[in-house]
Amino acid sequence: MPSGTSAANPLVMHSSPGAVPLSLDLPDGDLFALTAALVDVPSVSHNEREIVDLLEAYLRRAPHLTVDRIGDNLVARTRLGRARRLVLGGHTDTVPPNGNAAARIDGDRMYGVGTTDMKGGIAVMLELARTVTDPLVDVTYVFYAREEVDLAHNGLREIEATRPELLEGDVALLGEPTLGAIEAGCQGTMRFEVTLGGTRAHTARPWMGRNAIHRLTDVLGVVGSFEGRRPLVEGCEYRESLQAVFVEGGVAGNVVPDRATLRVNYRFAPDRDPDAAEAFVRALMSPVLGGSDRLEFVDCSPAARPGLDDPLLQTLIDRNGLEVRAKLGWTDVAFFAQRGVPASNFGPGDPTVAHTSDEHLERSWLVDAHTALLDLLTRGT
Repeated sequence: MPSGTSAANPLVMHSSPGAVPLSLDLPDGDLFALTAALVDVPSVSHNEREIVDLLEAYLRRAPHLTVDRIGDNLVARTRLGRARRLVLGGHTDTVPPNGNAAARIDGDRMYGVGTTDMKGGIAVMLELARTVTDPLVDVTYVFYAREEVDLAHNGLREIEATRPELLEGDVALLGEPTLGAIEAGCQGTMRFEVTLGGTRAHTARPWMGRNAIHRLTDVLGVVGSFEGRRPLVEGCEYRESLQAVFVEGGVAGNVVPDRATLRVNYRFAPDRDPDAAEAFVRALMSPVLGGSDRLEFVDCSPAARPGLDDPLLQTLIDRNGLEVRAKLGWTDVAFFAQRGVPASNFGPGDPTVAHTSDEHLERSWLVDAHTALLDLLTRGT
């Protein structure tokens, strides 16, 4: 059993005074160099162990932090007894590389998978964790695995199942790429499967059957003509959408199909809870569905309200003149919002280049994000 491992749960790593790190390969003091070093460590989802080993060794050098490891997730905390606690979170995994596995630097721009989503954000968190030894709020730094894959594998859920107290806080900021803006809250996302029935027949005599694929025309008409709401929630405009994302059907080249399936994704604003969102889609689809047809709920990730009235978030916005906009995608801010913790997205990087072969990060984006958070930790509200 590794040193510092809990006998009750071998996945739980506890801080141990005097523990000697095995590796100190990450550079200090240069955010750009630190990001490049992180990019050069492969960490495609489900393969984060190597990078978490490095982060753990790096953070265990800091005597002002308590460090806990749960599987391939790492939580570092100050325990100064401050009145409030800020959670800074970021995922260590990336999507698979596309000819951009290693960092490539061109002046003040760095290319590579994960530069913008979100090893730049991880670098900012690491530098703050290392250098801010006496923050005016207690800080929890959460480095978690498997954000880029199905929610069931998400590292935040693994931490919560084992040590939920490690995720406690008064407000949370996730270092997702936002180009230095506050992207408040997030949309919810919900998936459905529509199954349409028909009657098989020979294609030479189609009038003897009923073509289930042809029946998709009406359902696709509803989806294609959908005009999403654009509600204002706490001053942020969200934009809903309904999209067909998968279609399946057919039996053989000479058979009228008796079954066709369409999968639909609904992105909904945070003024709707999951029950209301599901009821809305069912009502929308009802006119084009018959007795043998089925509309089945597949899964849902709830939305998160902006929560911008929290003093820490408001201070961050006001003192740095940050743009505030709605988060039109889904992120793990919803995890914290569901647990009563106001949460927003704030980090270096351009979300429009995330997951592309051209993914890149500018040095100034790193510096600006670090400067704003450093000001919040050292000056308070």
